[in-house]
Amino acid sequence: MPMLPARHYESDHTKFMRELMARKPHLEERQREARAIWWDKDPRALADGRRMAEGRVPPKPYAYQTD
Repeated sequence: MPMLPARHYESDHTKFMRELMARKPHLEERQREARAIWWDKDPRALADGRRMAEGRVPPKPYAYQTD
């Protein structure tokens, strides 16, 4: 029979994170703010980005060519 992990086992990483969040509760709010900057986007902003990408004109293969 395989051994199962103890039900009350807590990894070192989990212990570290629990202690860190207990010592510095403001980190959770800062984490949300940073996530909002980089990841959480308004659907309208995403639609605007798609429209901008659709209207993009591809560059010429050689910038100094004067056809």
